[in-house]
Amino acid sequence: MNFFEKEIEQKLSNLKKEQLYREINYIDSASDRYVDTMGKKLLMLSSNNYLGLCNDKRLKDAAIKSIGTFGCGSSGSRLTTGSYRLYDDLERSLAEFKGYESALVYNTGYMANIGVISAIADSEWVIFSDELNHASIIDGCKMSKAKIIIYKHLDTVDLEEKVKLYSGEKNIIITDGVFSMEGDIAPLKEITEIAQKYENILVMVDDAHGTGVLGERGSGVVEFLGLEGKVDIQIGTLSKALGSEGGFVVGSNRLIEYLKNKSRTFIYTTALSPSSVAVSLEALDIISKQKLERRELLEKTYWFKDVLKNYGFNISDSSTPIIPIIVEQNTKAIEFSKGLLREGLYVQAIRPPTVKVSRIRVTIMATHTMDDLVFALKKIYKVGKQIGII
Repeated sequence: MNFFEKEIEQKLSNLKKEQLYREINYIDSASDRYVDTMGKKLLMLSSNNYLGLCNDKRLKDAAIKSIGTFGCGSSGSRLTTGSYRLYDDLERSLAEFKGYESALVYNTGYMANIGVISAIADSEWVIFSDELNHASIIDGCKMSKAKIIIYKHLDTVDLEEKVKLYSGEKNIIITDGVFSMEGDIAPLKEITEIAQKYENILVMVDDAHGTGVLGERGSGVVEFLGLEGKVDIQIGTLSKALGSEGGFVVGSNRLIEYLKNKSRTFIYTTALSPSSVAVSLEALDIISKQKLERRELLEKTYWFKDVLKNYGFNISDSSTPIIPIIVEQNTKAIEFSKGLLREGLYVQAIRPPTVKVSRIRVTIMATHTMDDLVFALKKIYKVGKQIGII
């Protein structure tokens, strides 16, 4: 081994000792209620496929049809050779769905966050960022060269105290709408009120985990909280509730035109395949008609959480289909996950640095039946007792 390989070997060894080493489990079936993996059929409780659309026949048909018309790849970046009419259709639909003037599609939600933040803010800006924001927001902030001010999670008193210190400068408050590892919702009403109270402040929300799930129309956390027209920029994803892949930003016409010219993760990458765009269009149409499914999803979630609390598990305060079971010790989190795999549940351990405190992250899907959820609860209780979590 050369010096670099020796250094890597030592770092990997340290990760294993700290119970922070990550391994990939390969799945041999479509993403659905049950998946085939490691030679077993397991109930999936770790997916962001909240509405169960990943394996929906209507989406698969849309993908097949688009491949027949447009082929498999996009062949280049949107500004050179890779912008089919489908992209314009999707962006118009996303803008209407979210209630904004315009939209721009990116290849991933990660690329949307770093591309938008780094294009908007520079060294003359101040960014106020929730301490538990997603890694893509954190990385976008760092790339922007702006002054970054971290405020305590969901703490708008702390946020306002820090905003006061920079009033009058070019400021932007950035937060997740739904926090992916906590399941809690940002206090957007209070955040938008702070932005209105002081000068030169924009509000940007990453609604990756709220889009399709929250709100009467399913447009996400801003609609859910009744704050339409009060959030300047929204980031979203096509790869969670929509069952497709990609990310997007919605905002004013001027903003989107600016990003087409200045956002590096949009300009310098090959566009999404036409099939992904067609699937997203179909998913948007389906979601607009799924009021009952969204209502039932949240009802199942609240019931599942209540049972876990009654069992004595330490559950974070969440009002979304993301349910973290706090374990604290890395070793216990891994032991819990492996025990659940043996019992027929696919639930992953989440450890630092993704989170401060280790946990099992359970997610509910609209397609989970009550029998599925009762089965899951029995197994979670059994393994939790075995390893001394409860």
